[in-house]
Amino acid sequence: MRIVKLNDETKNNILDNLLKRSPNNYDDYTDTVNEILNNVKANGDAAVFDYTKRFDKADINADNIVVTKEEIDEAYELMEDKGLVDVMRKSIANIRDFHKKQLQETWLDKKEDGSILGQKITPLSKVGVYVPGGKAAYPSSVLMNVIPAKVAGVNQVVMVTPPGKDGKVNPNTLVAANEAGVDVIYKVGGAQAIAALAFGTESIPKVDKIVGPGNIFVALAKKAVFGYVSIDSVAGPSEILVIADSTANPKYVAADLLSQAEHDELASAILLTDSEELANEVSKWTAKFAEELSRTDIINKSLDNYGYILLVDNIDEACNMANEIASEHLELLTKDPFETMDKIHNAGAIFLGEYSSEPLGDYFAGPNHVLPTNGTAKFFSPLGVYDFIKKSSVIYYTKDSLAKVQKDIRNFATAEGLTAHANSIKVRFDD
Repeated sequence: MRIVKLNDETKNNILDNLLKRSPNNYDDYTDTVNEILNNVKANGDAAVFDYTKRFDKADINADNIVVTKEEIDEAYELMEDKGLVDVMRKSIANIRDFHKKQLQETWLDKKEDGSILGQKITPLSKVGVYVPGGKAAYPSSVLMNVIPAKVAGVNQVVMVTPPGKDGKVNPNTLVAANEAGVDVIYKVGGAQAIAALAFGTESIPKVDKIVGPGNIFVALAKKAVFGYVSIDSVAGPSEILVIADSTANPKYVAADLLSQAEHDELASAILLTDSEELANEVSKWTAKFAEELSRTDIINKSLDNYGYILLVDNIDEACNMANEIASEHLELLTKDPFETMDKIHNAGAIFLGEYSSEPLGDYFAGPNHVLPTNGTAKFFSPLGVYDFIKKSSVIYYTKDSLAKVQKDIRNFATAEGLTAHANSIKVRFDD
């Protein structure tokens, strides 16, 4: 990995380079995505089946688009690693326990004058979860997207995922969906799946919100249908940032950086350190590990384009740069990581200490691994139960409590030129 001294020039160059990965730069694909969305909106199932045949080479129709119980049972038999089911169940328990702590309750506050103010919490009725297929089959993402919705009390969770040429869905994906409690699974992927969830077709119901990761076409489709439905976010490529001082183990740092670099060529992996010795050692270990790992070509392209070891004068400077980058994953491998965390304001997930590596969060610990990317951690949060509820304000006044403030309300409304607003209050006291 390249080692760069951090200064104003290199800082700006790096931030500009990282922004090139933003989904906002996917405009070259917009026309194609809009064509798919409009076709599905107009022609429903017929368009969905045609795109599935064209893109996935699978013959899907109204009779076989829904995954059957028999197919789910078969998926358990087809799993190459039967022990993975037990691992999933342990992970599910951790994810569920963590997200239960995010639950919110309806509340009402009665005032001395008899008025009541409050907030009513209601789960979304129907949520669609997009799950990638083929080479990018990630059952862990099924769990992270479905379980918070279930904990929130969503009435129906539907899942869409592309089938293989044989019309089958990845068995690990099906098992994860079944274990997490998905209500129905449809064999459709790509932008056409997002369109079906957003507008509804003869076979696939319209949902209230769409969540889940996908390729460029899926990301752009989610962005385009926002407003017809809600979405979680428009996710960009994965990223990791490590802040480490001289106490850090360079092998651990290198291994953790590569854990994200292997996702794809656009993934970013950055180390911020005040130790030149650590920087040199990490650079050596990343090169050594990269040669031994299965996705060497992807790792090397990621590191060549978006991998940096940044030398800083002190850890405070590292924290300032980390807040500018606002990374999806942030590891703190310093002498006192809890003290370092106090200086962090922008990060999707924060991992403290040398035994809290990023994959722990991806698969098992419990906090959600659906995280803000491309600097959006400055204003977005991880996916959670709060993404699957809506809040309604509750207002109740008696005649006496309204009488005490009715003149104030009328004056305010009149000042804005909204006399009908003022009259709505006035008519209640004309007698």
